[in-house]
Amino acid sequence: LFFKIDLITLQRMNYSETNLTATAMNGTEHGNSTEYDFFFSTKTVTPTMSPTAELIDSEEVHEEDAYAAVFMNVALIGCVLLAYVIKKYRIYYVPESAASMIVGVIIGGIARWFIKDLTMYQFSPEFFFFVLLPPIIFEAGYGLQRDTFFDNIGAIVLYAMFGTIISTVIVGYSTFSIAKAGLISSVSDTNPMEALLFGALISAVDPVATLSIMGSPELHCNERVYSLVFGESVLNDAVAVVLFKTFHKYYDPEAPDLTTTEIPTIFLDFFSITIFSVLLGVGMGLFTSYIYKNTSISEIPKLESTLLFLFCYCCYATAEAFEMSGIMALFFNGIVLGHYNSYNLSEESRHSAEQIFATLATVAETIVFMYMGMTVFTSKFEHWDIKFLLYAMLFCVIGRICNIMPLSFISNLCRKTSQRITFPMQAVLCFAGLRGAIAFALATNMPGPNSETYSTVTLAICTITTVVCGGFTERVLSICGMRKNQESRDTIDTQNSLKELDEGEENGFFMNTQIVPTVVYDGVKGLMLNLDHVYLRPLFGGAPMNATSHRSKKGHDGLGQYELSVMKGSDDFE
Repeated sequence: LFFKIDLITLQRMNYSETNLTATAMNGTEHGNSTEYDFFFSTKTVTPTMSPTAELIDSEEVHEEDAYAAVFMNVALIGCVLLAYVIKKYRIYYVPESAASMIVGVIIGGIARWFIKDLTMYQFSPEFFFFVLLPPIIFEAGYGLQRDTFFDNIGAIVLYAMFGTIISTVIVGYSTFSIAKAGLISSVSDTNPMEALLFGALISAVDPVATLSIMGSPELHCNERVYSLVFGESVLNDAVAVVLFKTFHKYYDPEAPDLTTTEIPTIFLDFFSITIFSVLLGVGMGLFTSYIYKNTSISEIPKLESTLLFLFCYCCYATAEAFEMSGIMALFFNGIVLGHYNSYNLSEESRHSAEQIFATLATVAETIVFMYMGMTVFTSKFEHWDIKFLLYAMLFCVIGRICNIMPLSFISNLCRKTSQRITFPMQAVLCFAGLRGAIAFALATNMPGPNSETYSTVTLAICTITTVVCGGFTERVLSICGMRKNQESRDTIDTQNSLKELDEGEENGFFMNTQIVPTVVYDGVKGLMLNLDHVYLRPLFGGAPMNATSHRSKKGHDGLGQYELSVMKGSDDFE
């Protein structure tokens, strides 16, 4: 076994002469030192650093890390300032996430040329999943507009769960087919499970760029469309991760063919992981709410906020430790805590928690997209297959259309005419299928000999969809008529004022008001609301019953009256 070792390195290290047999071969001048090939014997070589050399190395590493930290912090400040400029001047063709990616590409290029150790500038999947992702997911659940989300829960589940499966199968088997036909040679043509793994990860929709524009108050985006895009994106990420992990367990390079008995087992594992993840998130949310409800920890706001943060992260870590979906568990944990525990917090902690989680989510999103941009240069990818990239983008479009269109038709069968998901809405949903950080993080964990090819294709798709599709979102909304006119805006403003009045009642600000609107529901929804009011809120917290107002959904563009066809609603005022 031959190694090339610089003589300067040898001078800083003390090798045992009994373990090292060196024979200089083909010496060549290299700067002020001579580079040699050394032959190592089969004996164990145990190099030991002298105290002086070890101190020098640690100081050099610390200094390099300090420069990297300064460089990265300045870049983050630049990204935040760019986001401010984009929002202030309404530059819709450059989303905030796309701007962060562009900054990352520039930083990555500079680092590639001028910095030797690129460790601090490379995308780390574990750092992403355990540090950056949890604040984003929890903030999405904790700050969720629960009324509009659950009003459309039927369509959201169709898109997120069954739509993701459809997209995975289409992309996966299409990729395997073109490999078997010899159109591409950079992926396996004998193992369909490898292609299905790619189909699962590339089906993870992450429309942060689209939502950042659709959520702008100046656009007045259609509320139903925004709710569907947001709800699908959050649950879709969790479903895609579960699918990827499930396929990964059954991936075997030595036995590429799936047996007929394995396919039902795969989907059984998928649905069981999904269900148990939701139950874990809801259970830990109720447990946390019970502790806050039945203790006096609200008297110490500092400990109150700290404990809330730790409970949230414990939920995510527990789900991952037991091989469940941390995203799914944490999202529903946030929903439960927002519904029950937010009323158990002191006023100071309630406001601070919302701001802290929103700030952490913003910082995490900025870091994620900036690192994705840097990866273009810092990861030193060698296998770029342009032909496979073009095919993959085509398959993603086909999979997205086959996901949205048929499932929207099924959803519309249960909707009234005024509540249907129209074709322009479906077009926006298809266009909003951006790929983001979760897809790329999963791609870096691809097994097999072709993992680098999948990583490069995924990175290219994420970059193109974020920059191009995100940039054209405002134009697509205008073409499809998903921006409300002035009359609709005035109506919505009136409805929002009434909504704020109702929320004030729920928070106890208008407890002396004599008129308290209520809605009487029948069927499944009435049963769930009765269970919530009579049993759950007294035990876990929540708005007091005499201050609670369940608003009629007529003020929300007719959302959600279809989801449980057995339920009915009627407005009665006391």
